[in-house]
Amino acid sequence: MASTTRNIFFGGEVPRRRAAAYDHGVISAAASDAASGEPAVTATADRPVRPPDAGPAGTHPADTGPTGPSEPTGGNGLPSVVRRRLAPLDNWLEPWSWLATAVVVTIAGVLRLVNLSHPPGLIFDELYYANEANELRQYGFEWDETNNTPAYVVHPPLGKWIISLGVRWFGFTEFGWRIAAAVAGILMVLIITRTARRLFRSTTLGCTAGLLLALDGFHLVLSRTALLDIFLAFFVLAAFAALVVDRDWSRRRWLRAVDDGLDPTLPGRAGRPPFAVPWWRLIAALLLGCGLAVKWSALWFIPVFGLLVIWWEAGARRSAGVRRPWRDAALGEIGWLVLGGVLILGTYLASWSGWLLTDGGYLRHYRADNGMSEAPVIGALQNLWHYHTQAYGFHSTLETEHRYQSWPWQWLLLGRPVAFHWTDQTACGAPSCAEEVLLLGTPLLWWSFLPALAALVWLGIARRDWRAGAILAGVAAGLLPWFYYAAEGRTMFSFYTAPALPFLVLAVTYVLGAIVTPSGATAVADPAGNDRRLIGAVVAGTYVLLVAVCFAYFYPIFVGEPLPYDDWSARMWLGGRWI
Repeated sequence: MASTTRNIFFGGEVPRRRAAAYDHGVISAAASDAASGEPAVTATADRPVRPPDAGPAGTHPADTGPTGPSEPTGGNGLPSVVRRRLAPLDNWLEPWSWLATAVVVTIAGVLRLVNLSHPPGLIFDELYYANEANELRQYGFEWDETNNTPAYVVHPPLGKWIISLGVRWFGFTEFGWRIAAAVAGILMVLIITRTARRLFRSTTLGCTAGLLLALDGFHLVLSRTALLDIFLAFFVLAAFAALVVDRDWSRRRWLRAVDDGLDPTLPGRAGRPPFAVPWWRLIAALLLGCGLAVKWSALWFIPVFGLLVIWWEAGARRSAGVRRPWRDAALGEIGWLVLGGVLILGTYLASWSGWLLTDGGYLRHYRADNGMSEAPVIGALQNLWHYHTQAYGFHSTLETEHRYQSWPWQWLLLGRPVAFHWTDQTACGAPSCAEEVLLLGTPLLWWSFLPALAALVWLGIARRDWRAGAILAGVAAGLLPWFYYAAEGRTMFSFYTAPALPFLVLAVTYVLGAIVTPSGATAVADPAGNDRRLIGAVVAGTYVLLVAVCFAYFYPIFVGEPLPYDDWSARMWLGGRWI
């Protein structure tokens, strides 16, 4: 009989599959096995478990037969622990989880859409991107209206094309140029909620991740402003979510094949599942191409996500019993990764179609204008390459000082947020008023990121948990490259953190799950484990509540509500660093 667990945040019964360590569930395999009366077998992420009597430590399952002498088995003789390891999330349509998701997404939508047209006019870099979006809509490329010449821009066009959709539907108004960013922000909350639920096998933790992102001031401000970074973050998160689904799909494929009698120890195709196209992986490649077509900083996620695919595929093969899982994964998946690279490149080039299929773009006919041959297709691509070398030169030598520039080691500490809008010419019922839109993360949440990352490293190593590694990989791809550019003195800003933000939220969510859930068998075998779970749930719930209170306190300076000057000043917790 299938067991159920009550969702402590949203109520309702959620089916729960018996879990394997922190790899596939909230409680450990030892606790789960203790509850079922089976021998306790500790399962670690992407690593087959040696049966108690299967021989010396390190013996591969293939060397002792498909099950081992004492291994508990599931259907068709497959070891239960291997079945748990390979079994994906099958109850993704569970209605209570979608109801809870809808509540979280509704909260995010209300916060991002209400009074979206305020502040009036173009704020911060909307001056560039909103105007360029409108120019793309009219000409197919950016145009300098002041000098009546092609405009030199240094970011790819896709983000501006997306902004132009709102302008087309709602006109060149504040709502028109901001609505696309708001929709992207809301969709990010939906995606992280469902992805976290799939990662942690918990509706509660999934909704916690979504709620934390919805209540983050940094994400809220970017969702209400026509900048490019929210689209970059959206595509990176969506690509990661697609790869997580692909991981489950691959494991389901291996499980079905072994259930059908596949012997994974056989060499070549004889020991592999039937051919199938990894559609979710190809979708992830398209999404990464879109991210690259918004900002080049998506580039760092491409090799990192590629390595995640190899790691996860090797883990699936190792769990299934393949003798050389890493070599097999590399050889078996390299073709799909190459195809993914082609899709990334093709998607990126397609985003430049407005420039390629017209004649008026900046440097569009660079070769012809400088007396060089320009073949119909190759010449256009050569001109595009030259444009890119010019843009890269700008990015790599950008050292102009800016009032709101900051360094990567300051970002997670909120050392220098960016003021998108500020005025004291507003009415608030007090003698002196202030109105500001400040790109500031919710302080309690952001100041939790570094401790959460430290805990994630520890828990990931101690539990050999693939999820910790995946989250850390996303954070590294989003943040570490900027330390290299900081060493060269490049001008940079805190909003460069945007694509790493979802992974930082997942890190906090992971740690909250670890606080709520004891490791080992105490959660079931010892009543003290239940007390630990209750205390952990209270701690996690209190944390989320405090984040919500902190967000509410700073909300006026996230959305530009007029405040008495003293109230505005009271919110500048780090004094001049936030002014």
